[in-house]
Amino acid sequence: MCMMNEKHVKDFEKLKQEMRRGVIVLAAMSQLKQERYGYSLIKILKEKGFDVGQDTLYPLLRRLEQQELLDSEWRVDDSRPRRYYTLNKAGVEMLQDLNAEWRDQVDIIRSILDETE
Repeated sequence: MCMMNEKHVKDFEKLKQEMRRGVIVLAAMSQLKQERYGYSLIKILKEKGFDVGQDTLYPLLRRLEQQELLDSEWRVDDSRPRRYYTLNKAGVEMLQDLNAEWRDQVDIIRSILDETE
């Protein structure tokens, strides 16, 4: 029985990670309406209950910038250089679209789950 519980926990963690992978973009973009550097974004997401690591966030920020959804700027006036990111006009529009899609999907999944209870 104990082994089954350990297996369940491992399987749950893997599946939870898969679910989270799909919403990291939405979570990150939602916090980039104002300028933030990477570590500050990690910190604010964690404060809000969404834990994301540097190894996940920084490649995501680079990808969003390559997709021309973010603007970035290096600043050297702090104690150390930092790259600040913010949504640009295309990013704001994309966030609105993703947010609407997220809400639709939540409603659909909620309806499906309610049917099974």
